Amino acid sequence: LACMSACNRRCEGESRVNAPMETVFGLLGGLAVFLFGMNMMSEGLQKAAGAKMKSILSLLTSNPVLGVLAGAVVTAVLQSSSATTVMAIGFVSARLMTLRQAIAVIFGANIGTTMTAQLMAFKLSDYIWLIVFVGFIVWFAAKDERVKNIGQTVFAFGLLFVGIDTMGAVMKPLAQSDVFLSMIDQVKDIPALGVVVGTVMTLVVQSSSATIAVLQSFASQPGPDGVTSVLGLQGSIPILLGDNIGTTITALLACIGQSRDAKRTAVAHSVFNITGAFLFIWFVPVLASFVQLITPGPELDVIARQIANAHTTFNVVCTLLWLPLLGVMVKIVTFLVPGKEEEHGPGALVTLDENILGQPVFAIRMFGEELQKFCDKVGSMLETLPGAVASRDAAALKALQGDCAQVEAAEVELANYAVELLSAGATSERQAAEITDLMSIVDAVGRIGSRCGEAAALYGERLSSKRPFSDEAREELAESAAMVADMYDAVLRFLSDGGTASEQVLDERRRQIVKRQSRARKAHFRRVGSRQCAPENKAVYNQLLLCLERAGNECSNLVEHGAELSMWGDALGADRPGSHDGGAPPVAKRSEAPVDELAEALA
Repeated sequence: LACMSACNRRCEGESRVNAPMETVFGLLGGLAVFLFGMNMMSEGLQKAAGAKMKSILSLLTSNPVLGVLAGAVVTAVLQSSSATTVMAIGFVSARLMTLRQAIAVIFGANIGTTMTAQLMAFKLSDYIWLIVFVGFIVWFAAKDERVKNIGQTVFAFGLLFVGIDTMGAVMKPLAQSDVFLSMIDQVKDIPALGVVVGTVMTLVVQSSSATIAVLQSFASQPGPDGVTSVLGLQGSIPILLGDNIGTTITALLACIGQSRDAKRTAVAHSVFNITGAFLFIWFVPVLASFVQLITPGPELDVIARQIANAHTTFNVVCTLLWLPLLGVMVKIVTFLVPGKEEEHGPGALVTLDENILGQPVFAIRMFGEELQKFCDKVGSMLETLPGAVASRDAAALKALQGDCAQVEAAEVELANYAVELLSAGATSERQAAEITDLMSIVDAVGRIGSRCGEAAALYGERLSSKRPFSDEAREELAESAAMVADMYDAVLRFLSDGGTASEQVLDERRRQIVKRQSRARKAHFRRVGSRQCAPENKAVYNQLLLCLERAGNECSNLVEHGAELSMWGDALGADRPGSHDGGAPPVAKRSEAPVDELAEALA
């Protein structure tokens, strides 16, 4: 008996020593499962929603209310206000969204993020493992990609509650600890301390949804009386306000190295949450009374829902207060981050943001917008070449060579971004195929730009020599270059909106370019034979014609690649954000005359 008593005392002592470590490890493990489930659910929702999420961006007009709605919907799908905010910062940096639009989206993101807390408030303890099992079976066994994505979402949804239950289980001993109860009393009596606690928690975890889930789990534990919450709603609200402040650090980190307006967007997120927390800290009892009024019931049964409703109320009220003052917010962030927006440097033809690689729908959208700039730059080069050749403009030819270097650098940047997007592992099969087709477009357009730069370099060298081309040869080269420029223009509009020329018409145009080159070669042979052109010009002249001919062939390749890309019109951003309010610089619309003339000529 003495031995058994001593053994029991030793086991109890070891249990007391190990209890704190078990609590810490259990809390960290439950938090890890929760974050993993949230990220997986976000990925599954994005893949299941697919291209339909693109229509959300069309709401980003000059109407701030629609911008708020778009931000709320996107965040509800992404299950992360930080992800939406980072996405908005990336779009502002790439000039796909104006500062005013981005701020409205952030207002909506703060409302959308409350959806996670509302989900966590459901009592699903008896069904968690059933949800996990069903979701896993569907995810594992389904052949259809859409059904598989739905299964992944259901499985991840179950993991969320597994993490919540794990954290709740290890927190029960804390609710009975005298030391911890004393600390909780201080938080209740000093709301500012609760704000600091919530802010620090979110800064560490980098997810307000996770810290609010922890808050809901802990507040659901009974106090010493076994009837009321150990924390209570009034003690939870200051921590909740701190969670909203802490989540802004992600946006501030994401804006490092971005444009000035992108930094202002991140600062707007911080101003929104900090001012809201400062306002509500004086009315904690009023907010608690209102939430208890709309969520009645025994405290332990409804405290999680009350915290979720307090979170929603806070963000909705802050949005209603700030929405009419959107212009004031713009002035505030402009004052806090002064200076004029920098123009893109000479080497910055495209601007891509790696922070949104995890949201492929929007990353592809940005890729398509930057690809349009890339294509327009090559089109501008092709339009400049005939005039530079005809007028013997050495400066223009030199500038074209500089443009060619810029295009080549942009091509590398686009290719690297596409590889990173595919490597991120968040794309569906359809999105992966779309990215591959877009890269085919990049390759073809890049080769056209290289041919244009090569032609400019060859002609510029011959222009500076003692034996330049004859006027007749120069006119033929200019005419051939103009035909290629017109064909490229027609191909781009065919890809973006169908144009007025069919694939057969464009292919016939390519054949006409080849025939024109053949006639030009024969004419040049006659000029060399009659001494009108120097014999040493023959090889260079043929090289120039070959460059233009290859550029025409690449235009035909563009048609083939574009025909496979069903979403090319969306990628070109026909309804791009900012096109309605003059915020983002619109893409220049080409004249339809070349295509109309082409159709008439070939009819």
